[in-house]
Amino acid sequence: MRLNDADAGLVARCKGNDLTAFDEIVERYQHKIYRYVKRLVGNETDAEDITQEVFLKALHSLHGFREESTLQTWLFRIATNLCRDTIRRRQREKGWLPLWRSTDGEEEEGAIDLPDTREEPERLLLQEELSKVLHEAIDRLPIAMRQVIVLHDIESLSYEEVAQSLGVPVGTVKSRLFHARARLRDALASYLNEG
Repeated sequence: MRLNDADAGLVARCKGNDLTAFDEIVERYQHKIYRYVKRLVGNETDAEDITQEVFLKALHSLHGFREESTLQTWLFRIATNLCRDTIRRRQREKGWLPLWRSTDGEEEEGAIDLPDTREEPERLLLQEELSKVLHEAIDRLPIAMRQVIVLHDIESLSYEEVAQSLGVPVGTVKSRLFHARARLRDALASYLNEG
């Protein structure tokens, strides 16, 4: 995939040292990048730091951006690499990697929401509980599966864009997505069977 016209214009302006164009890039993509990073690293503080680092790195690397992918894909690739570094550092420091670290218990921005049926409070409560179980199941996935679920199913990137963001073949993306969805189905099936 190539740059769309709006992003191509912003990139050209940035390469011409127009910092207001870079502010527009940050404004356009910061929330998507933050949600993705938070899903991978598990807490708000690290997610904020890494998101800021993504855009700093992008600013310094923009002159070398070859425009062979979309701007969004390129930013997700930077975010993926920084998240990997953070996770590896945690593993070395602690000797293990927690799959889920709770934040302050608040609803995540950009979370997957089930349809709101306010006319039936009981149904709404069950849907909220199911949504929570789904979020927890996603957070328990291995990092490679979590990446493809978040990028493809939550951020709506195509298979090709996910592959470019993660630096893996499209077939690998499809395989990881298949296995991740199977695990999520199993997690939700056991929940639904309990209920």
